[in-house]
Amino acid sequence: MAERIAKRLAHAGVASRREAERLIEQGRVSVNGTHLDSPAFTVEPDDVVMVDGERIGEKPALRLWRLYKTEGAVVTRKDERGRKTVFDLLPEDVRHVVAVGRLDMNTEGLLLMTNDGELARWLELPETGWARRYRVRVYGRPNEEMLAKLKAGMTVDGIRYGSVEATIDSQTGANAWMTVTLREGKNREIRNLMDALELSVNRLLRTAYGPFQLGALKRGKCEEVTGKVLKEQLGGQWVERIQKARR
Repeated sequence: MAERIAKRLAHAGVASRREAERLIEQGRVSVNGTHLDSPAFTVEPDDVVMVDGERIGEKPALRLWRLYKTEGAVVTRKDERGRKTVFDLLPEDVRHVVAVGRLDMNTEGLLLMTNDGELARWLELPETGWARRYRVRVYGRPNEEMLAKLKAGMTVDGIRYGSVEATIDSQTGANAWMTVTLREGKNREIRNLMDALELSVNRLLRTAYGPFQLGALKRGKCEEVTGKVLKEQLGGQWVERIQKARR
């Protein structure tokens, strides 16, 4: 079946559709030997698609990995400043994957990686309704009034943040540990909200993304999610791709 070139690249795990469009505009994508200069191009199943001179095969079987992103690693494929990226943490045999959402450089914990750009986009949509859970250490003394403000939703610097569930787990001296659960995942959302409450975040760790948990995964390590778990947690439109993965 014919499909847009950006969709083909996304399904092949090369990049998200938006990133694929940038690759095309940079002249790094060719079809049947001709370099493309626009993403407005349709490819057939038998067309030879290449990115940076490497051929992209048929749609791969859908796969998903859990990665413990370390503090200091950036969520990008190549960093112009030479900083370590999350792709440096992946095993040699995990290639052509994209990150599901982002974590800023100073945030650690669970980052999902997939070889299917369409799945990544679906998992990131607020409508999908998957919660992101974090453990947060703050300098300051959170209280019930602050928790109520978070739950009601807050506007910070003109940006409206939806309801955030938070609990106070412990207070030791001037530092407190909190558990924070949100569903939107706007850029630096937790840090911005805590700053607005005059709480300073000094450690931020994502422990869950939807049903997928960080668990006992060690820092900097990567582990593939089994087909059985994928079927249980994704199902729906993804079942056929998951089944293909285990044929």
